Amino acid sequence: MKIWLMHHRRAIFATLANMAATPVASLFTLFAIGVALSLPAGMYALLDNATQIAGTLPNQAEITVFMRDDAGSADIARLQQRLGGMQGLSDKRFVSRQDALQTLSKQMGMAELATELPKNPLPDAWIVTPATADADTVSRLVTQLRQLPGVATVQADHQWVQRLDALLDLGRNMIGMLAVILGVALIAISGNTIRLQIITRHAEIEVSRLIGATDRFIRRPFLYFGVIQGLMGGIIAWGIVSLSIALLAPQVSLLGKLYASNIRLHNLDFMHTLILLGSAGILGWVGAYIAVGRTLSQIEKNP
Repeated sequence: MKIWLMHHRRAIFATLANMAATPVASLFTLFAIGVALSLPAGMYALLDNATQIAGTLPNQAEITVFMRDDAGSADIARLQQRLGGMQGLSDKRFVSRQDALQTLSKQMGMAELATELPKNPLPDAWIVTPATADADTVSRLVTQLRQLPGVATVQADHQWVQRLDALLDLGRNMIGMLAVILGVALIAISGNTIRLQIITRHAEIEVSRLIGATDRFIRRPFLYFGVIQGLMGGIIAWGIVSLSIALLAPQVSLLGKLYASNIRLHNLDFMHTLILLGSAGILGWVGAYIAVGRTLSQIEKNP
């Protein structure tokens, strides 16, 4: 057991020594790996923030029923009675034209708007909530509401929820495809680096074989090199993502305040950071394993 641990410890130290022997080349390789990993990781972090922000928004569909300008109190009461008897509605509330104008004035930061306008241009309205956000059900309710007396127009805002979900799904698929492509690129980068190291240490490998070293023993330091190189690239990727989020967070927060919303960007959490580093290490190991196997077989054929 002690000998086994000693061999692994020597392999790790040899890997670090090889990196330190060529600092410029190692830094360029690590930075290339970090950039390749930071693209899907950064896109995932932004998508995760967008998903959390979308989760704070009301995902229940609402239908706004605007009444005609000449509608009076009798028309409002009649429509209230009709809405109360309709199936498929879970809630309803009346918004008078005066309340709508005051709300609009506050949102625009123009409190004097309500008093300076010669005539209120906004109509009375009913805001109804369907019992379900199903698109077909909402469309049928919109058709029924348009046929009610005193109704000028009907507006449903359920489509933006569906569009947002579709965009988030598209983003997840794109990130998955990008992660696969860049993962293959990372394997190629790691494999090429290992292959060059094996070629430069060709004589050392031949001597090791002559004294009885197994392929597993010869392969071990190169596999450690691939894992450590991948982990360091993952750390660089995490740093790039963290720095990018830190730079974007104040601007996003300011943008949210302009829309009266508290929006904050969050960095990758502990679990996602572990996944990033673990994936980087595994991809580095895979690239090293493939490169070592192919290069050693070529050395055997052409000693």
